[in-house]
Amino acid sequence: MANTLVTPSLIAKEALIQLENNLVMGNRVHREYKKEFTGGQGDTVSIRKPVKFYTADGATRVNQDVEEKTTSITIDQRKHVSWKFSTEDLTLSIEQYSERYIKPAMITLANTVDRSLHGLYTTGWNSVGTPGTTPANFAAVAAAAQRMDEMAVPSDMRSMVMNPAAHYAIAGNQLTLDSVGAMGKSAYERAQVGYVAGFDTFSTQNVQSHTVGVATGTPLVNGANQDVTYAASTGANSQTLVTDGWTNSTTGILKAGDVFTIAGVYAVNPVPGEGTTGKTVLPYLQQFTVLADADSGASTGPATLTISPAIITSGPFQTVSAAPADNAAITVLGTGGTAYPQNLGFHKNALALVTVPLQMPDGAAFKARESDNGLSVRVIKDYDIDTDEDIIRLDILYGCRAIYPDLMTRLWG
Repeated sequence: MANTLVTPSLIAKEALIQLENNLVMGNRVHREYKKEFTGGQGDTVSIRKPVKFYTADGATRVNQDVEEKTTSITIDQRKHVSWKFSTEDLTLSIEQYSERYIKPAMITLANTVDRSLHGLYTTGWNSVGTPGTTPANFAAVAAAAQRMDEMAVPSDMRSMVMNPAAHYAIAGNQLTLDSVGAMGKSAYERAQVGYVAGFDTFSTQNVQSHTVGVATGTPLVNGANQDVTYAASTGANSQTLVTDGWTNSTTGILKAGDVFTIAGVYAVNPVPGEGTTGKTVLPYLQQFTVLADADSGASTGPATLTISPAIITSGPFQTVSAAPADNAAITVLGTGGTAYPQNLGFHKNALALVTVPLQMPDGAAFKARESDNGLSVRVIKDYDIDTDEDIIRLDILYGCRAIYPDLMTRLWG
C-alpha cells in the first residue's frame, strides 16, 4: 500500500505530540494557552495573585484590607527548528517522517523550554542541602519536602527535578530501602526513582548550576528598619536592601540567584495565626535570594541588593520574625565563585508556562498550526529558488515565570 502524503496538518499534529511527550518541567507546571493573544513577541499576559487574610478573634467583626496583586508573564521566547529536505521525503509515512525529522526537532525545542523554566530557580529563596554534596538518599529529598511542608505548600502536585548525578545516586539508595520490592527493582533495572517523599521525581540534563558571586568581605546590613509593607513590595514580592562590608570595588560581589541569611531574622509560618499579633516563628533564619547581579563600591564596600522575599514584619503577608538590625551579619550560601547544581522541588503553581499562537503568513501554501493542552506549534514549508530546496520550520512562542516562588525549594548539589 502506498504511503500517505505527509500534509502540514499531520506534521503540526505530530510535532505537538512530540513536544508534549518530551517535556519534563513543562509538563509539571501551570500551563496556559492564550488563544485570544494577538500581540507580538515581548507582549505580556497578566495573572492575578490570591488574597490572603488572617483569623480574627471574638464575636466582633474585624474588617481587613483587601490587597490584590497581579503579576505578568512576558511572551518573549521565540524558538524554532528548521531543516532542508527533498520532495521525496514528503511521500514517507508520518511515522517515518516523525522518527527522522519531527521527533529530533521537538526534543530540541522541549529541552529549550525546560531549560527556560529551570532557569527560574533564581527567584526561589527556600534552599536545603549542602552546597558541593550530591543529594544521594531519601533524607536529602525529604529535607526539601519538609521545608515545603513548613512553608505550607500544598502536598499535591509536587515534583522534584534532579540532575543525573543526584538521580542515579538516589536510585541506587532505593535498593537499600526496598531491596526486594518493586521500588528497588525499578531503581536497579531502570534507574528510576519514582515517587519519593511526596514528590514525583524526574531526571533531566536541563538542571542548571548556579555560580555564586565573589561573596568576599564581612557583609553587614547598613541601616536598621529596612522592612516594607506588602503594598510597597510590588507584585514580585521584592525590595532593595542596603548593605556594606563587602570587599571594596568588586564586580559581581553577588549574582542573581545567590541565597543568604541575616542574623536575627527568622522565617515564619506563612499561614496567618489568630488576630494581628503575628505568625509563628520557625527555628531557622529566613533565606533570601538575590534577583539581580550586584557590585560593591569603594571605601566601606557598599552594595544595594534587590532581594526576595520582601522583608515584611506584620500582617497576612508577613515573611520574617523582625526587621534586620543595623550591622546584622549576612551569610551567603556556598563558596564564592563555585558552581552548584540547583535541583528543584516545586508545586505545579510555582511556575507558569504560557504559549501563544503564531500568526500564519499569507504567502505560504504549506502551513498549519496546532494547539492543545496549553501548547501551540506552527509549521511552515517553502521552496528556496536559490538553492532548489524545500525548507521546513517548526516554531513556538512562549513565556515563563515563577508566579509563586514560595512554592518551590532548591536542593543544592
